[in-house]
Amino acid sequence: MDIFTAPRWSAYAVGIGIGVLSWLAFLLSNRPLGCSTAFARSAGLLERLFRGRKVDEKPYYQQFAPQIDWEWALVCGVLIGALASSLLSGQFAWLWAPTKWAAEIGTGAPTRWLVALLGGFCAGFGARWAGGCTSGHGISGTLQLAVSSWIAAIGFFVGGIATAMLIYHVILT
Repeated sequence: MDIFTAPRWSAYAVGIGIGVLSWLAFLLSNRPLGCSTAFARSAGLLERLFRGRKVDEKPYYQQFAPQIDWEWALVCGVLIGALASSLLSGQFAWLWAPTKWAAEIGTGAPTRWLVALLGGFCAGFGARWAGGCTSGHGISGTLQLAVSSWIAAIGFFVGGIATAMLIYHVILT
């Protein structure tokens, strides 16, 4: 079976791939994998368009300078890889709403976009508050045996399970 055309990849193969990617990130950049800082830096770039160099005076942006750096390569790679995988496997489709969402709530784009925007805001806020996203803590932090990352990863799973149960078993039933 050709791995690149399979609709679902082996979790073992993907795990090995992520491990090798993490190893290469440390080898080539001496930095762990992570995506959320790229979005925080981009927010600083966007703010700089309106406020100029005053943005650089903020303590947050002194620590995380508004710039496009290597983490954006990871973000772009995730998007390009997902598109390539969906095209190669024949699973690509334009959908306004996932099937379960459409069946339970409807196909209205405004509601779907609002919920997606709210969820993205919450995820981004939580990632910055936690000092990293699921890839930063769940992959890079845990492989370095950082206690804070193990606690964060456990919190991601518990929070995800609780949210899924709330949405699909309480709100939608």
